[in-house]
Amino acid sequence: MVYKNLLTRLSLSIFFIAVYFLSYNNKYLLFSLGTLIYCFVLFEIFKSFKNFFLIILFYLLLSYLCFALYFFIFFDFTIFNIYVFTIILFDSFSYISGKLFGKNNIFKYLSPKKTLEGYLGGIIFVNIFLIGFFLIFHIEMNLKTFIILLNLIICISITGDLIESYFKRKNNIKDSSKYLLGHGGFFDRFDSFISSIIFLTLFSSL
Repeated sequence: MVYKNLLTRLSLSIFFIAVYFLSYNNKYLLFSLGTLIYCFVLFEIFKSFKNFFLIILFYLLLSYLCFALYFFIFFDFTIFNIYVFTIILFDSFSYISGKLFGKNNIFKYLSPKKTLEGYLGGIIFVNIFLIGFFLIFHIEMNLKTFIILLNLIICISITGDLIESYFKRKNNIKDSSKYLLGHGGFFDRFDSFISSIIFLTLFSSL
């Protein structure tokens, strides 16, 4: 059952990555796809989240405002790709590491399935993979800044996941919806993006 769910998650992740690659060189198409995702999340919030509704709605609208500001004022092709693949790789490999090696649960109240081993596996893999990518393709960024950026994105991604888990717990629901097989709903799948785009916009404005 674990491996069947893992295969389902990986298949859907590959689909999202394929969609991203088909549109990644057109920022207006990316913005349109992102807006569509926000609309699905908004629908899930209205449908399933009754407690803390206004707080959740404000959180989503703040995120979308930052998303729009980033695309129309601060957009940088290289940084945005680093941002996207940091989140995708961390989410995928922390899940795999957690399923294969996870023993020590952390954040039990908010997200009981998250494990220390899962987080560490995701962090280690992302750093090895993306630092290797940085060195091979000579990204025009200071290496120290690059490492700080990708690890801050990871930290904010974890925070976003925990925030969404808190909102679900307060509303006594397991998933924001059942629309994405193996992932739950759009809020479940994109919780890290929703939180970290706020950070990315602030980072880009400095």
